[in-house]
Amino acid sequence: MSYETLLYEHEGPILTITLNRPEKLNAYTATMGRELEDAFRRADMDDDVRVVIVTGAGRGFCGGADISAGADAFNTSAEGSVAFADNATRDRPRGQGGGFVEAIYSCRKPSIAALNGAAVGVGITLTLPMDIRLSVPGAKIGFVFARRGLVPEAGSAWFLPRLVGLPQALRWCLSGRLISAEEAMAGGLISEIVAPEALLARAREIALEIAENTAPISIALTRQMLWRFAGEPDPTSLLKIDGGFAFELGQGPDVREGVAAFLEKRPPQFSGKVSTDMPSNYPWWNQA
Repeated sequence: MSYETLLYEHEGPILTITLNRPEKLNAYTATMGRELEDAFRRADMDDDVRVVIVTGAGRGFCGGADISAGADAFNTSAEGSVAFADNATRDRPRGQGGGFVEAIYSCRKPSIAALNGAAVGVGITLTLPMDIRLSVPGAKIGFVFARRGLVPEAGSAWFLPRLVGLPQALRWCLSGRLISAEEAMAGGLISEIVAPEALLARAREIALEIAENTAPISIALTRQMLWRFAGEPDPTSLLKIDGGFAFELGQGPDVREGVAAFLEKRPPQFSGKVSTDMPSNYPWWNQA
């Protein structure tokens, strides 16, 4: 499938998704949201994809929602709105379906956001369900919603406090001001700042470290366990499932291969596939 607003480039174990509206600073549209959802669902089902990198074309990552409709840019009933309204989104009942946010969050492959420039509004919140964020120096980042008469969207009022803590999330969202990549890293949102010419190479280096050394099923389970239990008040719910996973995986071929590779001092060759070999009680959150 080809995309109107994205580039989808699969090389080896790494999928690179590029937001591709450089003439508009990759401004978000409803079409881009649908295409991001589709791209992550494709990645989730493709056993050849181990890690997803998301970046932007041109001089920025994503300058926010497309406001070419002016004051009606966020009015989903207005025909001129391209940011959050098209035929597909108008027909989706309100409150049903998480779109690209749910697709990224539930994806069984880890994702890395490589911010090659400004990431404002939805341009930063679309990265919050991803697992690692890198940035170039000086990139402007902003949770600007209150300055536009809006509220944080794309689930960001849930994601952001889990990533940076409630006090920091409140500080950024209540002011709505632009912050630098350096401030974002100090606050825990960005993990590394990398020179522009080295950004994608560093993202690929991190991606390959994951792809070449870890078991796909282990990664799929680990990212879901960390995301879904990070906010629990105690470990009780987690203890109900992690022992079962250890027991079931411990009898499988990936553990035997992982131990053998360690003892033989060689790279592992894991055979488990997320499309067919996930543990019997996955996804546990859908079970009574």
